[in-house]
Amino acid sequence: MIRLVLSRTVNALLTLLIAVSIAFFLARSSGNPVRQILGDFASEEQVAQVSAQLGLDKPLLVQYGNFLWGLVRFDLGESLRYGQSNVELVASRLPATVELAFFALVIAVVIGVPLGILAALRENSIVDRVASAIALLGQSVPLFWLGLMLVLVFAVRLGWLPAGQNDGPISLILPAVTLSTLPMAQIARLTRSSMSEVLQDEFVSAARARGLASWRIVYVHALRSAALPVVTIVGLQIGMLFSGAVTVEFVFAWPGLGTLATQAVQGRDFTLVQAIVVVGALAFVVINLLVDLLYGVVDPRIREAAE
Repeated sequence: MIRLVLSRTVNALLTLLIAVSIAFFLARSSGNPVRQILGDFASEEQVAQVSAQLGLDKPLLVQYGNFLWGLVRFDLGESLRYGQSNVELVASRLPATVELAFFALVIAVVIGVPLGILAALRENSIVDRVASAIALLGQSVPLFWLGLMLVLVFAVRLGWLPAGQNDGPISLILPAVTLSTLPMAQIARLTRSSMSEVLQDEFVSAARARGLASWRIVYVHALRSAALPVVTIVGLQIGMLFSGAVTVEFVFAWPGLGTLATQAVQGRDFTLVQAIVVVGALAFVVINLLVDLLYGVVDPRIREAAE
């Protein structure tokens, strides 16, 4: 198990290095950031002065080295728009995004896994067709359109829920439901296909022949065998929730990282955009590392292969 942890950790660190490097070079490949900040009518003296203040007058490799050294010291620079540390800005908005993503994932798993299991148990029936239609609809509907429709129905017409902002737990319902639709659909479809395949295995037929209860066969034996791909897609969806949160937070004016990223892009605050990308990459890599380690718990064969 120790060897598995070490190998997965090294892979995660390499992936993180590649991700933050891409974020660094992309922020500079789109043109002169200072010119974008000051506008096309800024003088060369103004551009040179701001470039020196931001350290952009140094060679690119020197900037890259300073960038990596700042990451080691948890220094992501200072926001050009807000005039304060990017770490402080991200830390102030991150809890709201984590809260939204967490409840969206809970909704997706609570609905998606049972829906997939039910479809697998009633394969080719009307239940299977309805579940497949729900999953297909969840993958097809744009999040911004769904969010606006939910606001129109439940906030404007019925007045049951607030239309936006973070004014308490009730404000979380509409954005969390909106954000959960895509991962719920993907989890349901993968659970259905994985369970359908496992239910055809010989050990399931043997368990039925021994007279085991149907619920025990499904939820104890079959579900554990089908859990590995489901765990994989759940782990991937956690990372995808952070990217989807940008759209949902904008629609519902949710005070999270997505809203902060939108404001940073609109304000041409490239240092803040870069910091948000780095934090998102770090979260994605850490989550996938935990999922990889969970494989060894779910499937002993993976743990044995690494030893």
